[in-house]
Amino acid sequence: MEGMSSLLTIRNVEKHYGTKNNTFKALAGVSFDVEQGEFLGIMGASGSGKSTLLNMVSTIDRVTSGDIHVEGQGNITKLSDEQLALFRKTQLGFVFQEFNLLDTLTIEENIVLPMSLQNVRKKDSSKRAKELMECLGISQNANKFPYQVSGGQKQRTACARALANNPKLILADEPTGALDSKSATMLLETFRDMNENMNVTILMVTHDAFSSSYCSRILFLQDGKIYKQLERGTKTRREFLGQILDTLSVVGGDGYNAD
Repeated sequence: MEGMSSLLTIRNVEKHYGTKNNTFKALAGVSFDVEQGEFLGIMGASGSGKSTLLNMVSTIDRVTSGDIHVEGQGNITKLSDEQLALFRKTQLGFVFQEFNLLDTLTIEENIVLPMSLQNVRKKDSSKRAKELMECLGISQNANKFPYQVSGGQKQRTACARALANNPKLILADEPTGALDSKSATMLLETFRDMNENMNVTILMVTHDAFSSSYCSRILFLQDGKIYKQLERGTKTRREFLGQILDTLSVVGGDGYNAD
């Protein structure tokens, strides 16, 4: 990661649920950095804390203790609700397992929507949407509605929408979960292109070894703590996949998918 700057800095983040006498630690002192231009995967079995961690970064939920710094934003755990709403709209892009597209809008209109909410001029938002559709290979679907296109095309539309406002960080939560294997591969290759060719920083939560093999680095969570990390480095994706599967066999394979 030499020569890169930290876009996201997470220090000693804890998240507790329950009452004083009956507390569950979903996150127990998690610390790591995400560099500008990194494609970072977060893996862990069900209950490991990976979704909780994503909720902390996305500001959907508040930390119990610890700090989350975003470049240019400072410590986002200290922001007011109004400041957090603006931060989410302008600095984050989201890609969910469910596509969350509006069926009453065309593909192009779905991509334009986040820009219109930011009062971007119609001419500029239309130009940006067309550029993104071109980059992601969905220009032919511009005037179609979500129910008229495949799951893979819907997820690419969700990627374009996530990129619309030039966010600092894309957060992806099990993005291949609702896709068949061919569409999943196409989406992951889209993520890789976004990361390598558009310098988009991606933080992806997944339980799927195949999906995580597209990442440049992976953090493994267990019982709310970082158990291990792997860096792809110069390894091929297939070699990296083998290393991931070896790690999962040690961590425990429950809830993982190696397909």
